[in-house]
Amino acid sequence: MLPARLLAFVFVVAALCCPSYGQRANYDEAKVPEFHLPDPLVLPEGGRVASAREWEEKGRPATLKLIEREMYGRMPVGKPAGFKVVLDRETSDALGGKAVRREYLVSFAEDKGPRVRMLLYLPKGAKGPVPAFLGLNFRGNQCLEKDPWITPELGYVVGSRKGEDRRARAEAMRGSAAGRWPVEMILEQGFALATACCGNIDPDFHDGWKNGVHPLFTEGEPAPDEWGTVSAWAWGLSRLLDALDGIKEVNAEEVAVIGHSRLGKTSLWAGATDPRFKVVISNNSGCGGAALSKRAYGETVGRINRSFPHWFNGNFKKYNEKEEALPFDQHQLIALIAPRAVYVASATEDRWADPTGEFLSVLHAQPVYDLYQKKSLGVIESPAPGQSVGTVTGYHLRAGKHDVTPEDWKHYLAFVKRNLQKAGK
Repeated sequence: MLPARLLAFVFVVAALCCPSYGQRANYDEAKVPEFHLPDPLVLPEGGRVASAREWEEKGRPATLKLIEREMYGRMPVGKPAGFKVVLDRETSDALGGKAVRREYLVSFAEDKGPRVRMLLYLPKGAKGPVPAFLGLNFRGNQCLEKDPWITPELGYVVGSRKGEDRRARAEAMRGSAAGRWPVEMILEQGFALATACCGNIDPDFHDGWKNGVHPLFTEGEPAPDEWGTVSAWAWGLSRLLDALDGIKEVNAEEVAVIGHSRLGKTSLWAGATDPRFKVVISNNSGCGGAALSKRAYGETVGRINRSFPHWFNGNFKKYNEKEEALPFDQHQLIALIAPRAVYVASATEDRWADPTGEFLSVLHAQPVYDLYQKKSLGVIESPAPGQSVGTVTGYHLRAGKHDVTPEDWKHYLAFVKRNLQKAGK
C-alpha cells in the first residue's frame, strides 16, 4: 500500500497524464456545452416558492439537503461535548504596537483528536467589541508574518524533503503568505482577524479518514452522503466562530468568513450551513466553489474528484464527466446564503477557476435575494477588471493570476463595511 502522501501525488500525476481522464481542459467559450440551470425557486420535489417565508420554510431546507447529499456531505451538528478553548499566548505589542496578538488552542474532544491553534489579531485601543474576519490558511499561522513570536506549524502541512528538519522548513516559511493577509490594512479599518491552519482541522490528502476530525464522529469510510474534507473544514470554521463568541473583544454577531481557492469553496459551504456568518467571501474558488459546474470550463467535476478524492462526498463522483446530470448548480449554493451578504471574486488569468462561471453563479442566485427585496449586482455582464459591482451580492474581476491580493482586500473591506452595521467603528 502506497503512503498517503505518495498516493495523493499519484492521483495528481494521473489527472494530468492519463488519457482516460479525458482531454485537456476547455478554455474556449464556443465549446461550453449547452446546459440548463435549475431555477433556485423551484423545489426539488416540485412546486415553486413565492416569498421569503416560503424560501425559509421549504426552499432553503430542501436545497441545502440536496447539495449536502449530492456533493459536500452531512457533517456533525453544533459544538461537540468536549469542545474547549484555551488562551495560550498573548502580546500587546504586535505590529509595532498597533495590535494585540493572541494564540488560542481549540480542542474538539477530551484528550483525543486534533488541536487547532487559532491566531487572533485585535486592533489596539478599540472601544468595545469589534467585527472580525475569519478564514483558514494553508500552511500555518507563521506564514502571515515574519515575526518569530508566532508559533510555527510543524505538522504535515509544512512538508519536508528527505532529511530536512521540519522546524527549519516551518521557519523558512515565515511571512510567505503576508501578501494574502494584509493584517495592518484589516486592523486599520477596525476589524479583528482570526485564522488557523486548515490541515489542523482535517488533512488535505486522502489519508483514509484516519486523521483530523473525521475519526471523532465517523468510524472508517464515511457513507456516500457524509462529509468530505471541505465539509470538515467548514465545520471547523463554525467551531472557530464558537471560539470567537467567547472572546469579549470580538463581536461574534458580525463576522465575515473568507477563503481563497479550495478554502473559498469552504467559506461558501460554511456560510451556507451556518447562518451566524453575516458576510461570506469567496476568492478564486472555482469548481466546487462559486463556478457553475455545468459549464465544464477549466477544472471540471471529474478532474477535481480524481485529483482530490477527499474533498467532497462519495455521491459527487457520480457526476464525473456527467455535469449535465447534476440536479443543482453552484448558484443555488450562493442562494443558500440569502439574505446575508455574499461576495465572489475572480482573476483574469485564473481560467482554471472559470471567472465567467463564478460571475454567473452570483447573477443567477438573485431570484432568491429578490424574495427579500435585496438589490442585485446591478449588471448582467461581468464587469471590467478592477471594478467592483453589487450591494448585498458583490463581485469583482481582478487582473492577474490565481491569488488573493491587497487589491482584493480593498474591495472586501469596503463591501463588509457596507453590510455590517458596526463595521469599522
